[in-house]
Amino acid sequence: MNTVETLNEGLKREYRVTITAKDIDERVDDEVKSIAPTVRMPGFRPGKVPPNLIRKMHGAALSADALNKAIEASVRDLMTSEKLRPALQPAVTLDEGYETGKDAEITVALEVLPVIEAPSIEGLKLERLTVPADDAAVMAKIEEFAAQMKRFEEAPKTKKAAADDQVIIDFAGSVDGVAFDGGTGEDMAVEIGAGQLIPGFEDQLVGVKAGDEKTVKVTFSEDYPVETLKGAAAEFAVTVKEVKVPAASKIDDDFAKSLGLESLDKLKEIMKDQVEQEHNGLTRTYMKRKLLDQLAAAHDFDVPPTMVEAEFGQIWQQLEHEASHEEDVEAAKAELEKDRDEYHAIAVRRVRLGLLLSEIGQAHGVQVSQQEMQRLVAQAAQQYRPEDRQRFVEYVQQDALAAAQLRAPLYEDKVVDFLFEKAEISEREVTREEIEAAIEADDDSGHVHGPGCGHDHDHDHKPAKKAAAKKPAAKKDAVKEEAKEEKGETEPKKAPAKKAAAPKAEAEEKPAAKKAPAKKAAAKK
Repeated sequence: MNTVETLNEGLKREYRVTITAKDIDERVDDEVKSIAPTVRMPGFRPGKVPPNLIRKMHGAALSADALNKAIEASVRDLMTSEKLRPALQPAVTLDEGYETGKDAEITVALEVLPVIEAPSIEGLKLERLTVPADDAAVMAKIEEFAAQMKRFEEAPKTKKAAADDQVIIDFAGSVDGVAFDGGTGEDMAVEIGAGQLIPGFEDQLVGVKAGDEKTVKVTFSEDYPVETLKGAAAEFAVTVKEVKVPAASKIDDDFAKSLGLESLDKLKEIMKDQVEQEHNGLTRTYMKRKLLDQLAAAHDFDVPPTMVEAEFGQIWQQLEHEASHEEDVEAAKAELEKDRDEYHAIAVRRVRLGLLLSEIGQAHGVQVSQQEMQRLVAQAAQQYRPEDRQRFVEYVQQDALAAAQLRAPLYEDKVVDFLFEKAEISEREVTREEIEAAIEADDDSGHVHGPGCGHDHDHDHKPAKKAAAKKPAAKKDAVKEEAKEEKGETEPKKAPAKKAAAPKAEAEEKPAAKKAPAKKAAAKK
C-alpha cells in the first residue's frame, strides 16, 4: 500500500492510497480457499473443485469482495500509521477507471478530532440549590394528579357546552362530499380544549347542547399520516347526544383508595417521593448548566465542521418540524431564520463540550461498564416489537457506531457526576419558584445549551407576534421538563394524541400537554 497526503488544512485531511493488484489477488486466493470446502460441481467430490474453476465460476463476486476487504484494511492501516482520530466515518472513493487485475487508487477524506490539551478541572466552584418537599408542594402535586383524573357528570339538557366540558357525539366525516375510511364514529367523548382532535374541531363544539346537529369544518395538516388526507379540507356531520361538566374531585381517603392505596397518608408518602425527585432534577439541571458554562469559558479549540453540521442539522430539523405545526407556519419559520446563526453557535458549543467531556472522561478513567451497557441496550430494545428486539441487540453488538451513540448520553452524565465530585460545592436552600427563576434567568442571559443539558424540546415555537406573551409560561414548562430528564422521568409520560383520520381514534387517549420552548432551546441531543 502506497499513501500520499494530498490535503492537510485545519482538521481536514485527505490521502491518496494505492492498493496493489498483487494485494487484491492474494485476497482473492484467500477467498477461494475459504469457500472451496463448500463449492459443489458435477464430476468433483465436495471440497475437491480446483481453485482455477472456482475462480472461473465466482471470479467477479470474489474480486469485488476482495477489493472491498482490501479497501477496508487499507483505511484501517492508514488510521493507524498516520495516528488519525476521525471525527466521523471517512469518505472513501474508488477511482472510476479501476479495472479488475490492476492497482486500485482510492481517496480517503476525513476530518480529525482536535488535539485537546489536558482539560483543567481544578478550581470548579458550584452552588447546589436545594428545595424542600414541604406539605404544600406535596398537596399541590396530589391536586395536579387529581386534575388529570378528571371525571364528568351529567348536565341539564339545556346546558351549552363550554371550554373544559365534555361532549358526547356521533360523527360522519367527508372530503368533497365523499366519506373516507375511519371518519365515522358513535358515542365519542370529546373534552373541549383538550387538544385531542384535529385543530379547530373542538373549538366549533363550544355552544352546542344535547340534540344539536352541527357541521364541523376542518383542514388536515400537510404532514398528516394518511396520504389521501394530507392538507385536505373535511366536513364532519356531528350529532350532539349529551353535554357533561367536570365533577369536583375530593382529595381524601376514598380518593386514595380509588387508586388502590390504603389511605391519603400513603398517597402523600408516594407523592412526596416524586416531589423530591423533581426537586433533585431541578437542582441537577441548574448545577449542570453552571458546570458546562465554566468548562466552555475555560476551553476553546477548533471543532470538526462535519460534526457541527450534523449536530446543527438535527437541531434545525427538529425546529422546522415544530414550526410546521404552528397556526402561522410561515411566521414561525421566519422567526427561526432570524436565529439561524445562534442555533449554529449552539451546535458548535455542543460539539465542543461533547469532545471536552470525552477527553476528561478518558483522562480520568470514567467508563461505562459492560453491565450498564447491557441495560442500555435492553432498555432501547423495548421500543421495538418483541420479535425485533433480538435483532436490535445483535445490531448494536455488531455496529460500533450504533453502540457509541447509545453509550454517549450515559457516559457524559458519568463524566458530569465525576466533575461534581471534584468541584467545590456550596449549598443554599431555596423555593421551587426561585430555582425555576434561576434556570430561566440562565436562558435570558443567553445560555447556550451543551451536551446533556437536560432539555426536553418537544414543545411549540410560537410565531413572533405571540412570543412575548408566551415566554414566561413557556420557560416554566421547559424547566419542569428539564427536571424530568434529570431524574429519569419518575412518572410515565402520557401518550400523545394520534392525528388519525377519525376523530374517535384521536379522542380515545388523552394527549400529553403541549409544552412551549425555553428561549433558544436546541433539539435534544
